[in-house]
Amino acid sequence: MKRTTISLLAAATALAAVTGFAAVTAPGGGSGATAAKSPVRLPVERSALVCPMAGSTDIADTRHTSYTPAGGGTAGEQGAAVLKPVIRSSVERAAEPGEDRAKEPGAEKRAITLKEPGKPVVAEEDGSEAPAFIGLATGGTAPGWTVQQTTAVTAGGGRGLLGLSCAAPRTEFWIPGASTAEGRQDYVHLTNPDDTPAVADVMLYGKNGELKTTLTEGVPVSAGSSLPILLSTVTTEASADVTVHVRTRSGRVGAAVRSTETETGSDWIAAAADPAGAAVLPGIPADATSVRLMVHAPGDRDADLKVELAGPSGRIVPLGGESLHVKAGMTTGLELKDVTKGEAGSLIVSPERAGRATPVVAALRVVRGKGDEQEVAFIPATGPLGERASVADNRSKGSTLSLTAPDAAARVKVTASAGEKGGEPVVKSYDIKAGTTLAVPAQVPSGLKGSYGLTVETESGGPVHGSRTLALPDDGVEMFTVQPLLDDRGTVEVPEAEADLSVLTD
Repeated sequence: MKRTTISLLAAATALAAVTGFAAVTAPGGGSGATAAKSPVRLPVERSALVCPMAGSTDIADTRHTSYTPAGGGTAGEQGAAVLKPVIRSSVERAAEPGEDRAKEPGAEKRAITLKEPGKPVVAEEDGSEAPAFIGLATGGTAPGWTVQQTTAVTAGGGRGLLGLSCAAPRTEFWIPGASTAEGRQDYVHLTNPDDTPAVADVMLYGKNGELKTTLTEGVPVSAGSSLPILLSTVTTEASADVTVHVRTRSGRVGAAVRSTETETGSDWIAAAADPAGAAVLPGIPADATSVRLMVHAPGDRDADLKVELAGPSGRIVPLGGESLHVKAGMTTGLELKDVTKGEAGSLIVSPERAGRATPVVAALRVVRGKGDEQEVAFIPATGPLGERASVADNRSKGSTLSLTAPDAAARVKVTASAGEKGGEPVVKSYDIKAGTTLAVPAQVPSGLKGSYGLTVETESGGPVHGSRTLALPDDGVEMFTVQPLLDDRGTVEVPEAEADLSVLTD
């Protein structure tokens, strides 16, 4: 055998050993070819999440609830999900570029560790000491890992219940629902989980297009740090409806907006689903006193849309939702007031004409209560929950599931996990009629002690979109927050193939 042939054979063998799934076939697919097998779905082995800085006032109480649903990983596989605090901000790190985050005082001591699926772990932080957190789950805790960050502020200008499902770091986020208007203080929080710096562009879009800002050269976010940016300080333009677009030039970040309103409380605004021709915004409470829809059309095409409410009995077009025109590159707001009329529902935004879809992103600003007892929350457009979605930090009272089947009927299975301090899981299935929203109090584990996780799995039928509302009334104020149910992507397709080395012979 020629030396060249031997070298090629060795190289091909090494390559197959490293990749584990490369396929080499003979040209023409003759009798010597090995057909690639269908991909198989296997549990993911690593999951990363970032939580923005929660502390802003001495009267805030924050809890982080870490949860992985049972049955998602390989039996007996070890691993752990660990959240570590970001002790210093990006600005502080920039002043000390040589600082090693692993050696920061208190970081290891304040870590939150989940060692087994099926039972949540909870950690609490008092006052303004709640930092950002960076987390990594491995092994059996990785598939479906979710973390809920919940902050209760019972007095002052930032009063409210702020909830957020901590997100995976990415390179791009669309966050409609923000504002630079008087009476609002909105911060976009950028958190870099990696060991290398990231550079992000932060663009703001209002009713007349992109706002002029001082963020034109890229925003540096140091390795392992978090950076809050007050939107009203980077632009002189006051706009009631703003879409925040975060895109990294290098690295990746987590991004979310913390919104505080003088009269109506505060909450987090999570990133919306990626731009698409239609948007589903699930989980408007039955007693909502004000609902405002904000839609942005990225790109260079206008969007002509219709707005429908999917309630318990079907889809209707509410007053004012017959036609919504959104100009390219601009953000449009639509006031729908008390659109639910006492029945929980979800908004569906779709092209006014079939076949004329323009990608959009959307979010809702929802208010409950009146006068001094108002409270605000935000609902971003969300994609289907897919095979499975989970949400953590559910209490014995106050958790409501909203499930919407926009087009076709569906059936889902809901599992309430064991509690953090005790209790037995409970499983129940629900049928959702086509074009409707089903809002039900979340079932509670038997013998519950502490908070628990909820997992929703699609059993049959069409796509389902959903959210969880957590309500914790305080002194007459209906404090609440809404988190979308997102596909947990707990499994990944892995191609199954074999190497055919006949291609290396003459």
